[in-house]
Amino acid sequence: MFKHTILAVALLGSFSQTTLAADSKGQILVLLSSESQMQLQDGKTLSTGYYLNEFGVPADAFIQAGYELVLATPKGNAPVVDQKSVTAQYFGGSEAEMQRISQVVAAIPGIDDTLSLKQVIDGGLAQYDAVFIPGGHAPLIDLANNAEVGTILTHFNAEAKPTAAICHGPIALLSAQQNPQQYQQALVQQNPATATNWIYAGYKMTIFSDAEETVFEGSLNGDKLQYYPGKAMQQAGGTMQYSEAWTPNVVVDRELITGQNPFSDKVLAQAVLEQLQQQR
Repeated sequence: MFKHTILAVALLGSFSQTTLAADSKGQILVLLSSESQMQLQDGKTLSTGYYLNEFGVPADAFIQAGYELVLATPKGNAPVVDQKSVTAQYFGGSEAEMQRISQVVAAIPGIDDTLSLKQVIDGGLAQYDAVFIPGGHAPLIDLANNAEVGTILTHFNAEAKPTAAICHGPIALLSAQQNPQQYQQALVQQNPATATNWIYAGYKMTIFSDAEETVFEGSLNGDKLQYYPGKAMQQAGGTMQYSEAWTPNVVVDRELITGQNPFSDKVLAQAVLEQLQQQR
């Protein structure tokens, strides 16, 4: 009897998952960094990862709207949360909301074993309705200089499908040029940097502002970032639009949806869902 009950529960769970997939509005591809240690100037490093709210709040909104999330990292490994983001200040001061979003993230299929970027590309990109890139400083490590990220973004750009990134996530857009590694190397070495055939040149966009980065850098006890992302995007040809530091700001230009800082999470999620609705 007990074995039959277990089997029934297992079958019910399987049936529910199949039903959910059948009722899904579609799939959203989420690109996350594989890394958790970022190089600073003078050879020092900084522990980093994705920001909990920048990933979890939009993810929660997408899931509640009926979309399935497919997670991918360059290496196909589990992404790491930046512990600096595990604080109620990014959730309206609510500890309970922070814990709820933590549980939402923990329950996303593949959170502990993502697809690799190669697997996503080889599996076909046409199946995804949108791509989303959360922030945290980690995207500067392995998403901003990654040809596979460039391949993915070029597909969504060509298909005019929603392409969303928040805070430091938009730095990944720099991968969609002819030689993203060379461009980043020039930035790090503080040499003149010229983006070649960047597909987003001339787009209106935003990213974590210089004013906000200066405040963050001030918490590093004298250590310095290798480069500021806002300057990197502007040099590449982005038309940068910022609001007052630490206030929500989302910029939409064609298929591109970018959010300035952690407090832009809800507005960005809504903008993505509105664009997806228009395309249905």
